Amino acid sequence: MSSRDETGVRRRASLEVLRAEAGDELAVVVFERLRAGEDPWEFMQELPSVDELVVLTLRAELIRSDYDRRPSAEVDYRMLRQIALAYPALSSTVWSMLDAEPTRRRTA
Repeated sequence: MSSRDETGVRRRASLEVLRAEAGDELAVVVFERLRAGEDPWEFMQELPSVDELVVLTLRAELIRSDYDRRPSAEVDYRMLRQIALAYPALSSTVWSMLDAEPTRRRTA
């Protein structure tokens, strides 16, 4: 059962469950890329960490709950901040992703 906490983020599962699901997803991605003959030395650095995948999944759920509207930079920042408040163990991951965002925009 899921409920909303004081940050407005709907908590659907414990962080341990979310991490286990993300780990399973990453394992499938790695397996499929290895099966396709890709060199792990080349693609492993491209993949998000388990915690990054959890944050991205929670962010996607927030976007979905807002009728799939693409968030502005300000709204995106607030959503990520809500995730960090709802799941304190993900705070450092959220902040590192926010710090990396301007760099990603410049190189894209």
